[in-house]
Amino acid sequence: MSTDEPSETETAHGHEHHDVEGPGYPTPAAMRTESAREKTAFVMAPRVGMNSEKADFVGVVDIDPESATYCELIDTVEMPNRGDELHHFGWNSCSSSCHTEGLQRDHLVVPGQRSSRIHVLDASDPRNPEIERVIEPEEVFEYDLSAPHTVHCVPGGKIVISMLGDADGELPGGFLQLDQEDFTIDGHWEADRGDMAMNYDYWYQPRHDVMLSTEWAAPTTYYPGFDLDDVEAGNYGDSIHIWDWNTREHRETLTFGEEGLIPLEIRMLHNPEATEGYVGAALSSNIIRFWECNDGTWDWEKVIDIEDREHPDWEMPVPGLVTDTLISLDDQYLFFSNWLHGDCRMYDISDTGNPRLVDRIWAGGNFGDRQQIQGTDIRGAPQMLQLSRDGRRLYWTTSLFSSWDNQFYPDIGERGSLMMKADVSPEKGRMELDEDFLVDFGDAPGGPARAHEIRWPGGDCTSDVWQ
Repeated sequence: MSTDEPSETETAHGHEHHDVEGPGYPTPAAMRTESAREKTAFVMAPRVGMNSEKADFVGVVDIDPESATYCELIDTVEMPNRGDELHHFGWNSCSSSCHTEGLQRDHLVVPGQRSSRIHVLDASDPRNPEIERVIEPEEVFEYDLSAPHTVHCVPGGKIVISMLGDADGELPGGFLQLDQEDFTIDGHWEADRGDMAMNYDYWYQPRHDVMLSTEWAAPTTYYPGFDLDDVEAGNYGDSIHIWDWNTREHRETLTFGEEGLIPLEIRMLHNPEATEGYVGAALSSNIIRFWECNDGTWDWEKVIDIEDREHPDWEMPVPGLVTDTLISLDDQYLFFSNWLHGDCRMYDISDTGNPRLVDRIWAGGNFGDRQQIQGTDIRGAPQMLQLSRDGRRLYWTTSLFSSWDNQFYPDIGERGSLMMKADVSPEKGRMELDEDFLVDFGDAPGGPARAHEIRWPGGDCTSDVWQ
């Protein structure tokens, strides 16, 4: 099943694995085993905080090793306005709606973190996406929301976006719901916010009637950059929130305290029968496992702890800063990045409560021996991750957020960031840096950019949910 050159059946229906045909795949195993190798990648590329007159863009990267343009930006879709800070993005539909006839995975929803502007791209031709619609910030502010982050397609013909602030960039945040057909705003997703104020990422398991969300901070706190005083003042998150998926009401809060400061990316196991997963706590540099108990409440434990390290150029010990996590589609491996230390790690999670480190790669950062690839300085360190559907190739970019980049890795703001790759052997539990793969966003048309989140045409392990 090719993701870049769909067959007539795929174009019309998505797949042929059940009686009612829709987008995506009926199971995680089907996505892992029946899809072809990824040939192109969509990559967010902000230019906020750089000496550039150009706007942010969505880049199309050729990652087909048989192609004459391998490792090149073959298309860029420039946004109509400057200052958006494109960050995370998602699809109009995915495998959660694979039994919904008539839907297709053919549009990307691309929000601006700083502008609160939401772009809708027609990506039916993955090598030539085009802007189809723009939702202006004023339309979003009408619902007293701002700073869109995670985009998930959900069952029922809807798209839900986590929003990190109110119209003024203060707390509380919430969730914005769009219609899947015409991308109009329905309003708030949540019916009762409970004690949730901070927001960031979320995941849902419709079979178990649950959604879980995480916390960063108010946009006015993290926009200017990182300040320890904000940590001491309690302005950064330390909790995750449990929601009733059907009633959209807040159920429960799990508070980690100092064990889980700034819990960012949250991932549940792909098995739709599972009710557990992991969240990376950036500042505490921990991986926390959470699960549903027999009585319907939720519990948590710290399962991985990254020790701070001394550095001669720092006045304080340097945290790893766990900024992104993902789980392979077979639920066997957990990958995460330590953006300040400079390593990307691979853990065997066959025993979910006892993750086992099997390999890691050092590339850039404050402690990595490898600071160059192909003679190019590694600006930043592994940050946003994306895994091939068959689990054999791990890609990453090196930019986090404009003001944080400029604070910790100023070279990114001056010369752009990179996209890199490792070859993965799931059978052996090993990774090896591919030294022949490099996409330098410092060479982007129109000037340097900050490569950030990555998505595959056809879906991936961080966008698709199963019922």
